Amino acid sequence: QVQLVASGGGLVQAGGSLRLSCAASGIIFDIRAMGSWYRQAPGKQRELVASITGALNTNYADSVKGRFTISRDNAKSTMYLQMNSLKPEDTANYFCNFLRYDYNYWGQGTQVTVSS
Repeated sequence: QVQLVASGGGLVQAGGSLRLSCAASGIIFDIRAMGSWYRQAPGKQRELVASITGALNTNYADSVKGRFTISRDNAKSTMYLQMNSLKPEDTANYFCNFLRYDYNYWGQGTQVTVSS
């Protein structure tokens, strides 16, 4: 059975930091897989925050460039999102996604709330 478990969310003051994790079980998270973090705020569409390929190429939304860092540990089938200098507008439910030619799985989401 495949599971993606996202964790690390919480309540933080503006300017603070959080580190999200997304741990997978039941799949092989290897160099052929892409990992991504998305977020969805109330009343808004889900948006791509950051992605990382198997070759460790990264891509970030303009709104988080320079503040967020995505990384992965294939041996642990885990992906991370280090979030620094958090802003109230970063408040959202954050979802992880693992995509490969033969699978496309989503985590359950972890809530991040940034107070001003």
